[in-house]
Amino acid sequence: MKVTTTGEKLLLTVFYTGCALFAIACLVPFLIVLGSSLTDETALLQTGYRILPQPFSLEAYAAIFSTDVIYNAYSVTLFVTIVGTALSLLITSGVSYAVSVKSVKYRNSILFFIWFTMLFSGGLVPWYILITKYLHLSNSVWVMILPALVNPWFMFLLRNFFMTIPDSLAESAKIDGANDIYILFRIVLPLSLPALATISLFYALDYWNEWFKAILFIDDPAKYPLQSLIIRIISSMNFTNQLYTGAVSIPSYTIRMATVIMTIGPIVLLYPFIQKYFVQGLTVGAVKG
Repeated sequence: MKVTTTGEKLLLTVFYTGCALFAIACLVPFLIVLGSSLTDETALLQTGYRILPQPFSLEAYAAIFSTDVIYNAYSVTLFVTIVGTALSLLITSGVSYAVSVKSVKYRNSILFFIWFTMLFSGGLVPWYILITKYLHLSNSVWVMILPALVNPWFMFLLRNFFMTIPDSLAESAKIDGANDIYILFRIVLPLSLPALATISLFYALDYWNEWFKAILFIDDPAKYPLQSLIIRIISSMNFTNQLYTGAVSIPSYTIRMATVIMTIGPIVLLYPFIQKYFVQGLTVGAVKG
């Protein structure tokens, strides 16, 4: 819509100014964390947190990367994020398509059972027994993937998006001899890129930030994900600082800032690649067909 009147131009200017101020408000804390992670520990304690590091120091990053454990944790997290997101998209898409087809029997009952899991759960203890005693996933990286393959909320969002696709496309494909798998992968999914990009970002964030399952089920240091390892590093560092009596202090505060940058940096870089789909995907399920 073309803006013509002075009032519309003024209102548009106010909106853009508000968005710019909000973006700056979100960016400044990140810049403070980044600058503090590159600052000398002594200067940070004396002058406080700042955007521009004075003096510049990589001591915190050197302390973190001084062992090969951090590289191994990155590889575990990347594996969990990439494989988990791919499998979750595949299974979530299949379930969403199945319950979006009106000819599927008992689809409302299936939807009810999926919806029921969003409201009630068996609790932590039964879930722990299921994972360890029956699924035997202890000390396996798959414990961070398999229990979280399908998020019910994402499934409902994707189902609603699938239902906006005209039924005539699937019907014409079936007349030509196509089955449901062909229709899903060759017709439905290519038309659902905005929804898939949005949900894939949410799944990737969940897998990248996974730490709780690792704390509960993984004892092997070689299988620690990044977030779990960061928690252990900070806990161990705090304990060491309480016992350390030497003249040189461990850069505990700058290490905290550096760990934040390490954990959010790679996932932030993912956003520009799916930005063009993300804005469209924000309206997933909002339009009822």
